[in-house]
Amino acid sequence: MLDKLRALKEKREDIELQLSDPEVINDMKRYSQLSKEYKDLEKIATAHDQYKDILSNIDHNKHILDTEKDPEFRELAKMELEELQVRKSELEESIKKLLVPKDPEDAKNAILEIRAGTGGDEASIFAGDLYRMYRRYFERQGWKIDVITENEGTVGGFKEIAIEVAGDDVYGTLKYESGVHRVQRVPETESQGRVHTSAASVVVLPEADEVDLEINDNDIRKDTFRASGAGGQHVNKTDSAIRLTHIPTGVVVECQDERSQIKNLAKAMKVLRARLYEMEVNKRMEEVALQRKTLVSTGDRSAKIRTYNYPQGRVTDHRIGLTLYNLDNIMNGEIEEIIDALQLAENTEKMKAGSSV
Repeated sequence: MLDKLRALKEKREDIELQLSDPEVINDMKRYSQLSKEYKDLEKIATAHDQYKDILSNIDHNKHILDTEKDPEFRELAKMELEELQVRKSELEESIKKLLVPKDPEDAKNAILEIRAGTGGDEASIFAGDLYRMYRRYFERQGWKIDVITENEGTVGGFKEIAIEVAGDDVYGTLKYESGVHRVQRVPETESQGRVHTSAASVVVLPEADEVDLEINDNDIRKDTFRASGAGGQHVNKTDSAIRLTHIPTGVVVECQDERSQIKNLAKAMKVLRARLYEMEVNKRMEEVALQRKTLVSTGDRSAKIRTYNYPQGRVTDHRIGLTLYNLDNIMNGEIEEIIDALQLAENTEKMKAGSSV
């Protein structure tokens, strides 16, 4: 383990030298990639120093026990050695997690899209509930959000809403939320008291910078139209809404939340860039998928990943068989336990795959 840590620390020191190279500084894409890699290796370098220090202290205390005759001094060394062994085991567990290969996109900000699925008005209401759940979770994490576009439901909630989420390791934390979320409850519009099943889809995209993806302006068709909204909200008298079509792929993005055409264009470009970047990422992930079947799938947006059952007060994540009976807290943004379990399942699988190679 120490050899692996030493190699990664030396790699970080080599990157530090490269970052001072004028040729690298003048290459924005290369400099950005190296800066990110340097930052990602910071915890590894710290762990290396801590682990090396603990091993040295363990050897020192063992030497005392082998050579020292004073009973009191030997007892102190024995107690300290026991504490060091515990710390060594704890640090080794955290190091194992650090050594699990991280997806290069994990540290990125993300774009979160929620769309009402089957279930009519109830699906829109549920999409609104999911948005509030995530928003409260983001507040707890200290992350910043910016609404890119929203389309309100006729009786509440959203037919569709897209937001930008900025903070530390946002995409790596949220990427497992992509998929179909299903709700089972008695809708407010149900007069007979029957439980209905509705659904909403969640898509999490890694935010792409210009250095990540180059888009040819000639490949984009830009259309403007007049914004509209439920109840006359956000209705403009000018054509401020933007629709972008990426001709080679057919990807279409609309944004009408801002009153300024320039701001709508900037937000639409951000979403378009994220969707095209995700397509590139998925191509790279296909090779990995052929080598191992990922337990916690993030690629299939049509997969039913989670059920929120209101009559029984439970939430079940179907990918890892996790069932929790604290629905109210979860809908209030307390989703850490679910996300931690998903990350643990993925990391465990990666470690198994790595040890079998």
